[in-house]
Amino acid sequence: MTLFRACYTCHDIYEITGEALARRGIKLLLADLDNTLVPYGAPLPHEELKAWRDGLSAHGVTLFVLSNNRHESRPRIFSEALGVPYIGHAGKPKTPSFLQAMDQMGVTKEQTAIVGDQIFTDILGGSRAGVSTILVEPIRLAGNPGRYLRYAAEWPFRLLSGKGGRL
Repeated sequence: MTLFRACYTCHDIYEITGEALARRGIKLLLADLDNTLVPYGAPLPHEELKAWRDGLSAHGVTLFVLSNNRHESRPRIFSEALGVPYIGHAGKPKTPSFLQAMDQMGVTKEQTAIVGDQIFTDILGGSRAGVSTILVEPIRLAGNPGRYLRYAAEWPFRLLSGKGGRL
């Protein structure tokens, strides 16, 4: 059951600060792309997202995109425009991409967190990899009926998440 429960919950990524992460010893923040950082299909990062990335960096926290997107170009183009490392087609909730990102950035599990909008990929994968997990609300559900079903199935776990508090 705890594999499906996030350590922390936030309304959105902007509630997560570099200062709060650094206080917890986090140096690497893995982030889901679609519906976590930006709405599905947003082609490039906006200025608010770039400023947030800079705020993390100012406290020694590296942002790293970890996306399950099956189109190689989507996470690559977005991450390059944001100026952050990435792994596309990550295969979350499997752990190899988590371990690869940590190895690439030279950090430990204890120094790593993941932020995402989905329990069954982001939170489960992070829990299995032994990193801190942060659940955010999805940016937008509209446009895909399957998303409504997925989030409905996750609802009981969302209610249990974040019992460790907010960031």
